[in-house]
Amino acid sequence: MDEDAAESVANGSKPGRPRGDTRERIQAVALELFAEQGYEKTSLREIAERLGVTKAALYYHFKSKEDIVRSFTEDYVHELDALIAWASDQPLDAKGRAVLLARYSDIVSHRIEVMRFLEHNQAAIDQLLREHGGHDRKKLFREQFLALRNLLTPPDAPLRERVRATMAIASVGLGCMLYHSEVSDPGELDQVILDLACELAGVPAPSAAT
Repeated sequence: MDEDAAESVANGSKPGRPRGDTRERIQAVALELFAEQGYEKTSLREIAERLGVTKAALYYHFKSKEDIVRSFTEDYVHELDALIAWASDQPLDAKGRAVLLARYSDIVSHRIEVMRFLEHNQAAIDQLLREHGGHDRKKLFREQFLALRNLLTPPDAPLRERVRATMAIASVGLGCMLYHSEVSDPGELDQVILDLACELAGVPAPSAAT
């Protein structure tokens, strides 16, 4: 099967869609199955069946379910790294910090199923990343968390300000994790979480800051 044919099959026989869209579709379906029946009990064949493609077509993009897990974990990591790099070059006044929180909230909301998967499969993911020379998940996410906190308030700021910044960052992930499955309007939840995160950080909500 050549590249174009494999791409069309994996897209549901709809040629012309970008490869990134196919990759995200595979990741989304895999996450659905992992959530439904567990990571260990899910096979590449079942992922292909849910997608409605042959295993060979899926194999063109990912050689194993472990490859799929590494892909969405690395995508999430890269998005956070890109946000930190962007914010490091910005004048982080009150408006800038509000924008930082808004962008972070968007990433978390978009990647909530990835976060949920990482939370529920910590041991398996840590082993997988170690075996394949990947990141130390706990160390990496802690470093990113601290980088975001330090962008909201300097490391030498008074304790109260550092705690406020820490709680603002943590509230985004916790709010999404705890309430995402309970609401009928995710957009409303996202706005509530962002408003509260900004309140905790002591910055105006984006609607007032922009």
